[in-house]
Amino acid sequence: MLETEDRCHDLQPLEETAAPTLLSPWFLAYTKPRMESVAQINLQQQAFEVYLPLYKKFKKTETGSVSVFEPMFPRYIFFRPSRPSQSITTVRSTKGVNNVVRFGFEPAVLPDTLLQTIRQLEHSRNQLSVQDASPYKAGQRVRLKHNALNNMQGLVHSVGSQRVAVLLEIMGRPTVVQVEHHQLEVE
Repeated sequence: MLETEDRCHDLQPLEETAAPTLLSPWFLAYTKPRMESVAQINLQQQAFEVYLPLYKKFKKTETGSVSVFEPMFPRYIFFRPSRPSQSITTVRSTKGVNNVVRFGFEPAVLPDTLLQTIRQLEHSRNQLSVQDASPYKAGQRVRLKHNALNNMQGLVHSVGSQRVAVLLEIMGRPTVVQVEHHQLEVE
C-alpha cells in the first residue's frame, strides 16, 4: 500500500474548493474493505475520472492456473474531477468510499507523472505469464529453505502459480519435489 514515508514527497495538499485547472490533479480515496470496485463504479456515475490500478495474480485451480486481477493498492482508488466546476466534497459520502486521504484538512494531491508511472508498471506486470512473473526459471540451480529439505540443492524443473517443481537427488534417485516459491533461494 502507499507507505507514508516513501510516498509523502509525491503527495501535495490542495484546497478542496480550489477550481481545477484544465487537467485537474489526482486525488486519493480510501475505500471500505474490498469495496474498490464499488467505489469506482459510483465515482464514475458521478462523472469523476477514476483509476483503480490492478495487478495480475495467478491462482491455482483444478484445471491449472488462472490469472485474476486484484487491486494494486488495496483500499485505495485514484480520482479527479472531470470538469472545473466539479467539487470533490461528494466523494467522502460515495458508496464504497471511507474517506478522502488528507494532510490535515487538505486533500492529498498526486502528480500526473506518478499516475503515469503506476499505469506503466500495471501494464508491464499484466503482460507477464506465470513463468515470467517468477524469479525461478527451468534449469536454474536453487537451494531449498524447506524445513525437511533444508540446504539441499536442485534444479528448477517447472514453475507454477503456487509452487515450483524442483529436481533433487534423494537417496541416489532423481526426485521431483513441489515447494512454495518462498521456500527456495537462487544459488
